[in-house]
Amino acid sequence: MKKLDNIFLAIGLTAFALMLMQLDFAEVWTGLRRAGYWFPAVILLWAALYLLNTRAWWIIIGKDVSYRWLYKITVSGFALNYATPGGLMGGEAYRIARLTPKIGVERASSSVILYVMTHIFSHFWFWLISAILYVASRPLTAGIGVLLLATAAFCLTAIWFFLKGYKNGVANSIVNLFSRLPFLRSKVSTFIARHKDKLDTIDSQISALHRQNRSIFFRAVFLELLCRVLSSFEIMFILLIITPEASFLDSMLILAFTSLFANMLFFLPLQLGGREGGFMLSVSGLSISAAAGVFVALIVRLRELFWTALGLLLIKIGRS
Repeated sequence: MKKLDNIFLAIGLTAFALMLMQLDFAEVWTGLRRAGYWFPAVILLWAALYLLNTRAWWIIIGKDVSYRWLYKITVSGFALNYATPGGLMGGEAYRIARLTPKIGVERASSSVILYVMTHIFSHFWFWLISAILYVASRPLTAGIGVLLLATAAFCLTAIWFFLKGYKNGVANSIVNLFSRLPFLRSKVSTFIARHKDKLDTIDSQISALHRQNRSIFFRAVFLELLCRVLSSFEIMFILLIITPEASFLDSMLILAFTSLFANMLFFLPLQLGGREGGFMLSVSGLSISAAAGVFVALIVRLRELFWTALGLLLIKIGRS
C-alpha cells in the first residue's frame, strides 16, 4: 500500500507542478492582498463542504470505517481528481485502493462507483434547478432561451440514465463500453472473463442500495446537492470584495454555468482555461464586469491549488 501511495503522490505532484507553472505569481500576490480575509473564509468553507462529501460517502459505505479517516481519503481523492487529466479517474482508483483493505474489493469498488454516480447525479440536478431559477428571475433572449432549453433537456436525459444505472448497476456496462475500444478490446475481454462474478456482485450492491435502502440513497443525493448549493457562497464571498450588491442567486447561477462549461472540458487537469472561460461567460450573462470574472476565477483557482496541495500531502500523512 505504501508503494501505491507513492505512485499516486508522484502522479499528483507532477500535475501540481505543471499547474503552478501556469500561474503569474505577481498576479497571484495582488489577488491575495485584494481578497484579504475572504480568502481564508473560502478555504474554511471548503473544509466544511468536504465534510458533506465525506458524510454522503460514509452513509453509502455503511459507516464501517472511521469518519475522520474517510475525510482524509475524500480530500486526497478530490485532490487527485483535480490534478489528473480525465477528472474522475485518479482519485477514484486511490479511494478504492485505500478502502479495499478495510471492507473488501467488491464493497470498496461499489461504494466508490455509487458515490461518484451520486456526486455527478447531484450536478445534473444543480444545473437543472439553476436553469429554472434563471428563467424565473432573469429576462430571456432567444439565444439564452435556446441554451437553457438545451441544458434542461441534457440534464433530464442524464438524470434518466443515472436512475436506470442505479436500478441495474453500471459496473458491467462501464467495462463493456471499454471492451469496444480497439486498443483495449483484448485486455478488457480477458478482465471480464476473470472477474465476471465480482462485477456482478458490484452491480448487485449498487442496485440494492437504490432498491432496498431508499432513505440512504436520497440522503446521499441530498447531501451532495446541498454541497453544490452551499459552494455558491464561495462565489458570493469573492464578489463581495468587488461589489456590496453581490447576491447568493447571482453566485449560484455563475457557479452552475461555470461548472457546466468546465465539465465539458473534463480532460484538462484542473480544467485549465475551461473554468476561467466559464467564469467570463457566466458573469457577462449576468451583467457583471469581465474584470470581476477574472478575479473570481483567480481566487477559485488558488483555493483549488491549496486543497490539491493539502490533499496530496495527506496521502503521506496519517496513513493509520
